[in-house]
Amino acid sequence: MEDILMEILFLNRVTYGYTSEAFQEFREKGPEAYIEEQLNPKEDDDPILKQKLKELRVPIKYEAKGRKVNEKRPLDLLDVSMEKLWEIAKKEKSLPHQEKMWPAMQVAAATWMRAIHSKWQLKEILVEFWHNHFNVSIDADERIAIAFPFYDREVIRKHCLGNFREFLEAVATSPAMLYYLDNAVSKASPANENYARELFELHTLGADNYLNHLYNRWKEVPGATEGKPEGYIDEDVYEAARAFTGWTVADGSKDYMKNSELPNTGAFHYYDGWHDNYQKRVLGTEFAPNQGPMADGRKVLDLVAYHPGTAQFICKKLCRRLVADNPPQSLIDKAAKVWIAEQKSPDQIKKVVKAILTDNEIGAYLGKKLKRPFELVTSCIRATQTILTPNQKLQWMMNAMGYQQFTWPTPTGHPDTADYWLNSNMVLGRWNIIPNLLQENWHKLTEVDLKAQMPKEVKTCQEIVEFWVKRIYGRPLEDKTILRLTNFMAAGGVEDEEPFGEERELEERLYSLVALIMMVPEFQYR
Repeated sequence: MEDILMEILFLNRVTYGYTSEAFQEFREKGPEAYIEEQLNPKEDDDPILKQKLKELRVPIKYEAKGRKVNEKRPLDLLDVSMEKLWEIAKKEKSLPHQEKMWPAMQVAAATWMRAIHSKWQLKEILVEFWHNHFNVSIDADERIAIAFPFYDREVIRKHCLGNFREFLEAVATSPAMLYYLDNAVSKASPANENYARELFELHTLGADNYLNHLYNRWKEVPGATEGKPEGYIDEDVYEAARAFTGWTVADGSKDYMKNSELPNTGAFHYYDGWHDNYQKRVLGTEFAPNQGPMADGRKVLDLVAYHPGTAQFICKKLCRRLVADNPPQSLIDKAAKVWIAEQKSPDQIKKVVKAILTDNEIGAYLGKKLKRPFELVTSCIRATQTILTPNQKLQWMMNAMGYQQFTWPTPTGHPDTADYWLNSNMVLGRWNIIPNLLQENWHKLTEVDLKAQMPKEVKTCQEIVEFWVKRIYGRPLEDKTILRLTNFMAAGGVEDEEPFGEERELEERLYSLVALIMMVPEFQYR
């Protein structure tokens, strides 16, 4: 029984929630083979998800600029080119705000469908991780919302199991990030520092390797004169910002100094007229002046991607997501060793994730990582076979729990430790959302028939409780918890007999019971 429990808890780490079908597949293949398959997803081999995405119709409703819209639309922008998406931006003055946000809303809806139904659950977990790591907010600029399907598909999903250095450049050249951190308007004299600052602090070396509180000049940083500084200071940020001048978006912007304008395709564009071509110094490395197109910025990406501090920072974040709020340093070090050894490999990230998930140290932390709200809701829906139609009300309900899907306002992304998610307001939101999804209809989000899912031989209060506990957890709960749940279902009757009451009352009690089972503390963790 102990082995089965550990297998179920491990499955909860690499999926968005236990289902009997996923567990059966996991047991048939074994942990290592299951992980290996999950780390090599075959996108064409996911017929259920493909059908769900094809059939989904997402509501859009607004009144603006003399236009009244109340429709249910298909997800028709997920696979289109950046140039095609940019046609929406070209209509900026005539389109209502809701239409400019619509491309991003499609991504949000598809993200729910993928987390719930995808065969490749581990990839979806990593996609969420990297969206959080390379956070952009669609609320910051309508052009980010318009470009968001491209960012999700060609940047995050394409590279989430690949090579980190290639990933970095895809992020740096994506219109969404260029607008979010203002590099699209960064020109020589002076350069905009926003992107360079977050590149060091959030995307690569991390705040732990920021040494300006100890050193003010680059030569003072240990190892800097040999081109191997232990960390970075503000001077590195300033110089890196200069290296990225001219990395912009082909959005038709004008260069009045040269009486010219950029193309207007929405794609990444390097404009040499805005680049600072003078010599630079980043992380103790001298940059000669007048390098070729994009050479300065690419050199910075090389330096930060291959810095040992980046290996530690990213591996610590991966271990925090996949293992524990405070992962053991020994596991971080093992992951970082793989990270550095594979830094030129096309599947570097995949190998690091495999090293983390197949390490024996993970066993001590199973069942102890709090589910963030997105995980909580998806695991609830998976466990009860609920049909979800994402809409604006879902976003409001998630916001009440502190989860702002694709709208987190700062570049940090959502916190990944329990202390943030367990304040009184957010806990209340967690308790409310499960019965709301199962029992209420004001939000027009869900359809679920719990009674139809129960075998006819399940009749007594105790059998009903045992069926749903098994269905949701795959394992027994504590006897005292089972007793309380059975007493609730019996409502003053006998536990080993059928529940009594009118049909409507019994139905409401069943839905309340299932909600209670998922409000038990064990369900809140993975």
